[in-house]
Amino acid sequence: MDHEVKIGYSFWGFLGSGILDTPDGGRSHRRTLVDGLRSRGHQLIFLQPDRDQAEAGLDLSAHYTWDIGLPEVDAIFLEWRWPIAGRNTTWCGAAGHTCDLHRQQELLDHYTYRRGTFTVLWDKDRKLPPDDPLRHIPNVVVCEAALHPTPGAITLLFPIADHTLEEADPVALATQPRDLPLAYVGNQYDRNDTFDTFFAPAASQHQHVVAGKWPRTQPWPHVQFIGRVPFPEVAEIYGRALTTVLLLPDRYAAAGQMTQRLAEAVLAGCLPLSPTTLRSGAAFAPRDLHVVDGAAAADRIAHLQGIAGTGEHIDLLRSCLALLDRFRVSRQLDVLHAVLAEQLAPTGVVP
Repeated sequence: MDHEVKIGYSFWGFLGSGILDTPDGGRSHRRTLVDGLRSRGHQLIFLQPDRDQAEAGLDLSAHYTWDIGLPEVDAIFLEWRWPIAGRNTTWCGAAGHTCDLHRQQELLDHYTYRRGTFTVLWDKDRKLPPDDPLRHIPNVVVCEAALHPTPGAITLLFPIADHTLEEADPVALATQPRDLPLAYVGNQYDRNDTFDTFFAPAASQHQHVVAGKWPRTQPWPHVQFIGRVPFPEVAEIYGRALTTVLLLPDRYAAAGQMTQRLAEAVLAGCLPLSPTTLRSGAAFAPRDLHVVDGAAAADRIAHLQGIAGTGEHIDLLRSCLALLDRFRVSRQLDVLHAVLAEQLAPTGVVP
């Protein structure tokens, strides 16, 4: 390359396992993307506080650089933050305040607006309104983790390391003991309807666990909620489970946006049951795993229990792993490389 691209990267979360009381799903893929960008010759500077050190006691300063000032960069990459009442909308220093939103605005003001710095805005949670003026600024590109993104946005999926996919063994995964017919790991946010339709009826017929922050569980007294678990235990739960259900907020399902839960489950050998309400569902799970409601999910789980460890089970897992190919980090890096090359070529900073 003619010049390495110096990227200021803003994220509110962790590179390591973090802490228990956090909703940061980016832990499953953020470091994969960061290390992938560095492997292609780019220099990264993290522009939010080092929460790994401050909150989790994990010192990664020998490997990565943080700068909460306004360093010289060629581009900035924002994992988009949005207003959360009582948390990042309060004044700095207020009880429970987090400064992610204020810091993001400072970065936008300094780099995007004042200096015209090229800005990649990754709207991972689909929180940027379709009519937001940011979408129309020439030096801004909006990315979404959806197969059908908002018009004008670019698809950038949650990445999986190439070597992780290549090392996954469907035979070993299908033949390991699984004592849980059904499991779900994730938080309640905007999932009540899909949980009620697809998961709860199946849970009434099969042993199961639900891990994550679910503060309102009264409608489902028969469901076993175990609360949040440390991040490393996510793989352990999926490693015990035969199936999970891909529970998505409506705004994700309508856009064909899949969360990191798919990769976490499949790479642990847990088969993903896909609600038919998910747009482009065939891109995420084989049709044999599509379910129209909770009764169908319960029946499918019973069938899968009967074939556990057989060639049919192995073939299903092999198909699930093949569908993860679109999430390869090398593919996501190609997307970012093309965007950077197009936007930065006129400035002389060409990857």
